[in-house]
Amino acid sequence: MNTTDVARAIAAATSIAASLDLPADDAVVLHNSNKLSLRLTPCDVFARVAPEGEEVAQFEVELAQRLTAVGSPVGWLEPRADPRVYRRDGFAVTLWTYYEPASPPASPAGYAEALERLHTGMRAVDLPSPRFTDRITEAEDVVADPARSPELADADRALLGSRLASLRQAIVGRGAAEQLLHGEPHPGNVLSTKDGPLFIDLETCCRGPVEFDLAHAPVAVGEHYPGVDHGLLDDCRQLVIAMIATWRWELGDQFPNGRRFGEECLRLLRAGPPWPALGTLTEEVDGP
Repeated sequence: MNTTDVARAIAAATSIAASLDLPADDAVVLHNSNKLSLRLTPCDVFARVAPEGEEVAQFEVELAQRLTAVGSPVGWLEPRADPRVYRRDGFAVTLWTYYEPASPPASPAGYAEALERLHTGMRAVDLPSPRFTDRITEAEDVVADPARSPELADADRALLGSRLASLRQAIVGRGAAEQLLHGEPHPGNVLSTKDGPLFIDLETCCRGPVEFDLAHAPVAVGEHYPGVDHGLLDDCRQLVIAMIATWRWELGDQFPNGRRFGEECLRLLRAGPPWPALGTLTEEVDGP
């Protein structure tokens, strides 16, 4: 969000919290891209704010409630507020429990075990959701339309279009079992808490093979997850890189270091395997 929208979003979140008798004299921005993540104090509430019409917050709230009920390792909604989407001044706001970071972060084995428990819980949840291929279609539409990606070079456009199509065919052609997934369980969506790793940001949930989720986690996590098809995991890692490259060139993208991230993804696609996991790529782009 731009500076003006951030100020309005903070005002909306703090106003909603105050109306619920949750004192919010200050807000710390934890993450700012297309959505805003805030720590409201002194009530210590984690707020997620998105422009109305650009979020699936109600889906996320309902899914979080169901996963909490079956004991899945997910962040809880704020217990002092009704579990719903709050709307004010053009923003959709959801309120969540704030967790103090624990140290050290989860080990790869602990991360894998938590993700496996999340997948087990998701198999017990019957909630309509998109398929992972819908995300590929969205990326293909961005690549195919120069009006939506005006700064993408012709050679890069051809590379991404070809790679997205071939990877869709390769992954679907493997016929792997599919289930409800987190969609983006990278380290930025995993909280290290005293109760162990907890997954947040459930708006990206989709149906697909578990390897699609593992493609977002550090490489070592895939080595500890049971029953992985490593060929499929490699295809999924490459797919994630291609989709991320596409989003970084979409008109209006607000991801921090977005263009640098997109350029690195294109370089990796040209260089070929081994394919890094999203978590590793994030560290490389954000590093010195």
